Amino acid sequence: MNKVISVEPRENHKLFVKLSDGKEGEFDVSGYLDKGIFTELKDIGYFRQVKPAFGGVVWPNEQDFSADTIEMEMTESRICR
Repeated sequence: MNKVISVEPRENHKLFVKLSDGKEGEFDVSGYLDKGIFTELKDIGYFRQVKPAFGGVVWPNEQDFSADTIEMEMTESRICR
């Protein structure tokens, strides 16, 4: 099972996420901002309080996304090695 190992808030309600399998990329939260408990994430100061927890990401008032949701919807970074 994949887990979020780090998360960094970015502009335009996007998160840069690193997963335990080595994948990394951006997860766009903006599509959720008008839905139920996620409306609080419109406040950019609050949005920036995101942290990895329980394998996914979470905010102080318990809004969360699982690693599965993030992995399915994120735009993976292309890294040349």
